[in-house]
Amino acid sequence: MTVSPSHRVTIKDVAARAGVSKGAVSLAFNRKPGLAEATRDRIFAAARELGWEPNLTARSLSSSRVDVVGLAICRPARMLGLEPFYMEFVSGVESVLTEHSCSLLLRLVRTVEEEAGLLESWWRGRQIGGSILVDFRADDPRVAAAERLGMPVVAVGHPSLTGSLTSVWTDDATAVTEAVRYLAALGHRRIARVGGAAALGHTVMRTAAFDAAARTLGLAGARQVATDYSGETGARATRAMLTAAAQDRPTAIVYDNDIMAVAGLAVAAEMGLAVPGDVSLLAWDDSQLCRLTHPTLSAMSHDVHGFGAEAARTLFSVIAGPGPGSHPVPTPVLTPRGSTAPPRDRVGG
Repeated sequence: MTVSPSHRVTIKDVAARAGVSKGAVSLAFNRKPGLAEATRDRIFAAARELGWEPNLTARSLSSSRVDVVGLAICRPARMLGLEPFYMEFVSGVESVLTEHSCSLLLRLVRTVEEEAGLLESWWRGRQIGGSILVDFRADDPRVAAAERLGMPVVAVGHPSLTGSLTSVWTDDATAVTEAVRYLAALGHRRIARVGGAAALGHTVMRTAAFDAAARTLGLAGARQVATDYSGETGARATRAMLTAAAQDRPTAIVYDNDIMAVAGLAVAAEMGLAVPGDVSLLAWDDSQLCRLTHPTLSAMSHDVHGFGAEAARTLFSVIAGPGPGSHPVPTPVLTPRGSTAPPRDRVGG
């Protein structure tokens, strides 16, 4: 189709160029469900070629509310399906979206750079009314992308990582410090931490807080290792720690998520070690997994469902007007159960 330079391009022209109905063009630009992704992309491409944009005033009159919120997660699909944190977090987000008759557009990406490009595509294509951003890194490219686009977002991360973006976050440093102090108060001197991905901002903060607490308490035997949050790497790290020489073997281990803690418990059983008699274990987030093991796992308890709900509520506040500002949600609280106790030999750990 060729459009005369004097011709005023209309939605009918875009529909003809894309080979779809005018209704399909309207669905695409109003972020409505019902179109295949390839069809939506073809419509946007046709609109760009013709230099057409919808009348924003008409759009605002016909649709004054948000219908779709975006959430991209940089995790392998297999691992995400096993991770209690994100299942609970998404459940919390959905509980608020349901109240607003709004849908969640969830996408898995390989890198944060890919996500930054996806955000731009979503926003320029009017597929979403805002987005929730998670798993921040230092110098995260999504910050600049969201600021440049003027896109309504809420960042789930510490304000030191999220620039000018409105954020909700947990005080991970305080929680880690509490965990180390608790284990030290029980008499443990050799405390280890099986952490998450080293590139993540909250992992960096937890690592620094663990080191600082160990120095303050004079725990010369404290050590840490980074993993990818999976049960496999958690088990591997635990096995390496528990097969070390006696003087280097930890008597207590803190894990950055529940899956790794459960895997660590299985490794201890495999090696014939009693929990908590030979080694104490402390998990993070406190999903149902922690209460289904034997012994039940002590944990840093965190209302992850509530965290997701707060992120969604904050996003709607940002969409409605000036951002409400960054604020913390309740810090994870220590919940002792059957997997922590004083070491058998309190003298020297």
